[in-house]
Amino acid sequence: MISPSVEPFDEAKYKALMDGLECSEILKSELEFSGRIDAEYYQKKYLEYQDIINRHDVLPLFKVADFLIGPFGSAYDTSSYVEQSDYRYIRGQDVKPFLLQDTSPRYMADSDFFRLKKYALSSNDILVSVVGTLGNACIIQNHEIPAIFSCKSTAIKSTGINPFYLLCYLNSKYGKSLLLRKERGAIQKGLNLDDLKTLDTPMFSDLFSECIEMCVNKAFDCIRQAKCNYRDATKQIEEIVGQEQELPEINCSTKTISESFSSTGRLDAEFYQEKYRAYETGILLAAQGYTYIKKEFLQIKEKCSRELDAYNYVEIGDIDVGAGTATFNAVNTNELPDNAKIMTKQGDLLVSTVRPNRGAVAILEDEGLLVSGAFTVLRENGNYPKEILQVLLRTSMYRDWLLRFNVGTSYPVIKDEYVLNMPIPLFEETVKQSIVSKVKEAASLRSQSEQLLEYAKQAVEIAIEQGEDVALAWLKERSGE
Repeated sequence: MISPSVEPFDEAKYKALMDGLECSEILKSELEFSGRIDAEYYQKKYLEYQDIINRHDVLPLFKVADFLIGPFGSAYDTSSYVEQSDYRYIRGQDVKPFLLQDTSPRYMADSDFFRLKKYALSSNDILVSVVGTLGNACIIQNHEIPAIFSCKSTAIKSTGINPFYLLCYLNSKYGKSLLLRKERGAIQKGLNLDDLKTLDTPMFSDLFSECIEMCVNKAFDCIRQAKCNYRDATKQIEEIVGQEQELPEINCSTKTISESFSSTGRLDAEFYQEKYRAYETGILLAAQGYTYIKKEFLQIKEKCSRELDAYNYVEIGDIDVGAGTATFNAVNTNELPDNAKIMTKQGDLLVSTVRPNRGAVAILEDEGLLVSGAFTVLRENGNYPKEILQVLLRTSMYRDWLLRFNVGTSYPVIKDEYVLNMPIPLFEETVKQSIVSKVKEAASLRSQSEQLLEYAKQAVEIAIEQGEDVALAWLKERSGE
């Protein structure tokens, strides 16, 4: 007789509870060798990946590379940044997969660089993030040096391995997983030097490594050309809107109450700087005339129903300020922030209303994204191309101009209405087509670059799983080499 307080055994419920649970059986000798007893380290995925890696000739990374740890924080105070110099200071947050992020570079004084010169990077050095976001690996290119890097990354200097192959291996599911397996710490996760040195690295032929290198360099060429095209489009617009116009030497304005607070609601001196009048005059006197954003674009306010289990979500940090592109993350609906509000369509333009001087303006390349309410979302409504508006709002003049309307200090924010009421110049049809063509070509080149880097990474994974001959054939078919 079962007590009323005891539920009968529910086999279906039991199986559901047990589903997904994994158990790994480890020899004591393996525990002693690794020095790890945490269950996380012995996840089934890691053990399977290690078994696959071990089918090949494997060397610990220290056999084929040297290592350099960045200077500790006490060696260089970030308050010592200078506005511009020949010497870059690379932060941990600048290290992204494959490429160094250059959206907001920091620079150091000549004297600081030469004082810390032993930490200087060389071309083809690989930086791996070891504090914060772990395991990102990028390669240093010629145009990014001379540079010093922070202690939140470790530099790997190849001695017996192709750095481009190593780059792709570290970004592959095998390299990155086996590296993250080694993370230590509870509150502040990190990778120490031994974690990097002892990473098992499969070795392949020079031919395979050279093919990987060619594919990666082809991707980098696409990125460089994309940046060049976008710069050309920006320069073309700046010449038309008077970007280079002389600003007033005396920055002083005298306003009556009716001219100031009564009409604008603002009493702060910053709002009435003469440069803003100069900006507006330049636009209003544009050869082809002007219009307003609100006349040429629809503001999208479609709220998310939150009926799905998850959404592809874009927030401010997902905008690449350098490229003007947006990425997204799949987020479970119950984990979405309250400010996840607006549903978008492919081709919509996002304008960040938080710190507008950063130029976080992006054209969405994906359909059905949910975006933060911290964006003004615009959709084409006529003859004014979104590509031109994007470039325009990313010019230094417009970024500075939008900052005029901020309602904060350390964390400036503007209202949608100020974006919508911005005057924008009209362009001749030939000029319009030229600018749009350059922006679209830049976007296409960035897409090609991303695809080539993905090919290179996948080729490494195929070589690990099926052998380098299969990987070479696969890569040559897709990369056109």
